[in-house]
Amino acid sequence: MIVGRSEIVGIRPDLAEAWDAVADSFPVHVTRSFWSRIVGSDPADPLARQVLPDPAELVPDPGDMDDPVGDVARSPVPWVVQKHPDRVLLLLTKRCHVYCRYCFRRTHDPEDGEDPSPEAWARALDYATSCGAREAILSGGDPLAVRDARLLDTIDRLRAGGIKRIRIHTRAPIVLPDRITDGLVEALARRAPVWVVVHCNHPRELSPEVDAALARLVDAGIPVMNQAVLLAGVNDDPAVLAELCEGMIDRRVKPYYLHHTDPVTGNASFRVSIERGLQIVAELKTRVSGIAMPRYIIDPPDGSGKIDVSEFARPRS
Repeated sequence: MIVGRSEIVGIRPDLAEAWDAVADSFPVHVTRSFWSRIVGSDPADPLARQVLPDPAELVPDPGDMDDPVGDVARSPVPWVVQKHPDRVLLLLTKRCHVYCRYCFRRTHDPEDGEDPSPEAWARALDYATSCGAREAILSGGDPLAVRDARLLDTIDRLRAGGIKRIRIHTRAPIVLPDRITDGLVEALARRAPVWVVVHCNHPRELSPEVDAALARLVDAGIPVMNQAVLLAGVNDDPAVLAELCEGMIDRRVKPYYLHHTDPVTGNASFRVSIERGLQIVAELKTRVSGIAMPRYIIDPPDGSGKIDVSEFARPRS
């Protein structure tokens, strides 16, 4: 399932030193499915840039932040983030199938270990079901990196605690489409309403296997949306974003968010200026219909929650 270091370095020997240097602070995992879509010998390949180590990760930048979206101040108990009274976010795990090099949680550490202890998870669920939230967002890591039994038990316990709406934010349908099994889809459909928010940044991430995984979800009546991150050297081009957004609509997936890159320590090479981002989005609006247009948002470091980039950039009087 995971492509070995030796296989990748055999094609890209320039990565050996960077791999050893960065892996201690942030793992390198690439699924074989995702690797099959990468032009492995091309260092500028937009898929390779997202998942392969880069020496630039080790170069400090004045804009670096360890908590760029203010999660720490909004974490009432480990493995929980709450920025709005009606919503609560639970981190089921730190594990992912693929570790995206731009990840805003690459420095996040709610507790030691990759998964919460049973005691810590009980505290997290107790908080989630007693805080007044009507909606729970399952995140991580990737919530589909845990076993079905734990995922479904979490949904059932949240529902028993009065939370009606569940969102699963996952990259699994894109990077490991075989994870979207018939059994998982049937179980989620029985627990409706469950929404799935996938994460795809470039049209070349889509493949016949990904199409099948997305179709299994949609055909079962599970609403699916996509969120992308605006990334330098990956999709900072209106034509690329238009192809991605229209490709999603063709697959019955609603483009939901286009995230302005969160300036976490180590991802400076992916950052696009707000001015450039607004230009890209203005042109994107001329290329796609309203149903294909995502909302361009930023998650400020004060922990106040996502707002439109245009509003964030507006001069304060």
